[in-house]
Amino acid sequence: MRENVTISYRGASYEIGRGPGFYGIWAAGSPRSEPVGRWPRTPEGWYAAWARFAGTEAPGTIVPVGPGTVPVSQPATPVGQLAMQASQPITPVNQPATPVSQPTAPVSQPTAPVGLGTVPVSQGTVMIDQAAVPVAAAPGTVATGGRRAVIAAALLIIGIAAGIAGLFPDYLGGANLAGDPAEWVPHAIYFAGWAASALLILLGGTRLRAGALLGIGTSIVTFGLFLADAGTPIAGGMHLAGAGLVLGLAGWLACAAGSVVAFGLRRDGAPGRPRGQEIGAVLILMLAGLGAAVAFAPAWDSYTLRAAGTVQSLTAGNAFANPGPVIAGDVAVMVALAAAVVAAALWRPVFLGAALLAGAIIPMAAQAISALVALSEGTSPAALGIPAGEAASAGLTISSGVTPAFWLYCAFVAVLVVMCVRMLRPSRPAALDAAAPAVVSVS
Repeated sequence: MRENVTISYRGASYEIGRGPGFYGIWAAGSPRSEPVGRWPRTPEGWYAAWARFAGTEAPGTIVPVGPGTVPVSQPATPVGQLAMQASQPITPVNQPATPVSQPTAPVSQPTAPVGLGTVPVSQGTVMIDQAAVPVAAAPGTVATGGRRAVIAAALLIIGIAAGIAGLFPDYLGGANLAGDPAEWVPHAIYFAGWAASALLILLGGTRLRAGALLGIGTSIVTFGLFLADAGTPIAGGMHLAGAGLVLGLAGWLACAAGSVVAFGLRRDGAPGRPRGQEIGAVLILMLAGLGAAVAFAPAWDSYTLRAAGTVQSLTAGNAFANPGPVIAGDVAVMVALAAAVVAAALWRPVFLGAALLAGAIIPMAAQAISALVALSEGTSPAALGIPAGEAASAGLTISSGVTPAFWLYCAFVAVLVVMCVRMLRPSRPAALDAAAPAVVSVS
């Protein structure tokens, strides 16, 4: 079927072009009877195909095929337009060429609006493959997708509102979260991550997919944290659970549901196999994720007690020194973090993997910040189960600190942050990551 396939660009392992009614990616040198991936023959479909192709190939290996194709070193037009060179105008297939110095339109066909198949060239426009690119998507499809995006964002906003409301009533054992900065600060960071997810979802396009992945990353890691909170009343009796915990769990559920709904609206990107120089970065990212997950378990808090000339040191916070249901929640956090980091490392395009990774980092960074806030507040004897009267009569003083395991955890999280920023930085000219090049016919 080679005569029915037009290849526009070729990389080290794959090539991209169009077939009858679709854009596709084929393995380089293989028969073109069936592509390894295909997308609808629309401007959005071409952009999605190019994002997958450019994110898979190693930098510097992509070359244009045939005359009239925009070289990869030249800037491309904004997203949503099909780029072309002003110096090499392309006329519609099987139609006579027209001068570029005068306004032009395809013979016997209506001119589509600028941005849907047309590109300004000097004083006129030239149609690019207008027959293959619809002027607009079906109104019903656009309306349905828009409504579902609004529903997804609304679920996230409702979840955030429920979580904020849950800070004030009793949460566990008669205490609320709003009275302790070490407790409400991490929750506020979770809410900020979900709020960013809702905003990106409402912006639409590829940002919708990034917002969904950001929300999913935050949701899957915080699942274990909320499960650990719920583990206390599960193990010690439901009388320990307050309205704040119920609202917090309901808020998490709404945010997770909104992220999943948004994730189903687009099919941009998927896990893939790293290639070439990407392998080293992927291994570093996976090791940092595994290290952060392991360092989450040991005790972080260190206390030194001094009274009547005696000094005693102790640690607290070991994940495996808790009741079984709480341990299950902490283990869920570690597993979710490791899984999210692996998925993010393999996700293509890379910038979408960065969104998933950022979502997983948010709650883990919040835990480190919470520990530092608690350290700055000091420790009362009551927090260690020592009555205030006994502590005063014995002249007890307590100094608090953190263990080396905490700093090791912070180091791994810092590596994750650096790798996330690196994944957001284009590894090739920005025009290749931000816009689709022209689609041309190759004889």
